[in-house]
Amino acid sequence: MKQYIGAHLSVGKGYEDMVDRAVVMGANTFAFFLRNPRGGSARALDVEDLEKAREKLEKYEFGPLVAHAPYTMNPAGSKESVLAFADIAMREDLDRLEYLPGSYYNFHPGSHVGQGIEKGITFISEYLKRMLDRPLQTTVLLETMAGKGTEVGSCFEELATIIKNVDKDDSLGVCLDTCHIHEAGYDLKDIDGILQEFDEIIGLQYLNAIHLNDSKNPRGARKDRHELLGEGEIGWDSIINVLTHPQLRHLPFILETPQETEEGYGIEIAELRERSTHILSMKK
Repeated sequence: MKQYIGAHLSVGKGYEDMVDRAVVMGANTFAFFLRNPRGGSARALDVEDLEKAREKLEKYEFGPLVAHAPYTMNPAGSKESVLAFADIAMREDLDRLEYLPGSYYNFHPGSHVGQGIEKGITFISEYLKRMLDRPLQTTVLLETMAGKGTEVGSCFEELATIIKNVDKDDSLGVCLDTCHIHEAGYDLKDIDGILQEFDEIIGLQYLNAIHLNDSKNPRGARKDRHELLGEGEIGWDSIINVLTHPQLRHLPFILETPQETEEGYGIEIAELRERSTHILSMKK
């Protein structure tokens, strides 16, 4: 079975350029922001660039791409300006992703900023109903969160409630972040147990992508601090068990480790492929 592994890349020089850089680093998927992650402005739409990127994605047999919403997008916020930006940002981003059909659009569900978890879940659910009110070629993914501050989505039950409320099985899924669930308290040494719990509460059919990261903090810290693979509290054994798990290894795996260069991502991707090949060969 083909493994799809990549990293988060900058879109600064365009989409075709991202595909070229991904190929150099040995990736066959990648993640990217469609707009400034801390501000909100999007680069000018270049249809020709997107078409060239799509041709190369097919040529090199890439798996699904995992676009990321800006961090400033909070549909559970309390300020009208924040809520208005959330509506504009996702709708525009989903319009743009129609040029890259079959991609995922991953977003942090939001922070209830003191309004309470139930109200936060309601706001996010109603927001997604508005965003998914039309035919789309993109699946929107709720990301599992670490539980920092007033974040919504640090437990499977909260994500399950949102998915049930929205009732759009063909348009909504989950991206599981290993650093985040570790810091939320889930024990990645027991990946079988985690997946059983996920299946019972949400349903494994909703799990579409993995953010593969180590963590600087111990389990349950709820701080969201990513670390280089194998150098944190999760460790290589658990990371490779996630990558090679029979219920997961068909999914796109995206690295968001604190690398300083894309060459560093290439080294991590090569090591992931080498370690996973060794483990899978032993299981045959």
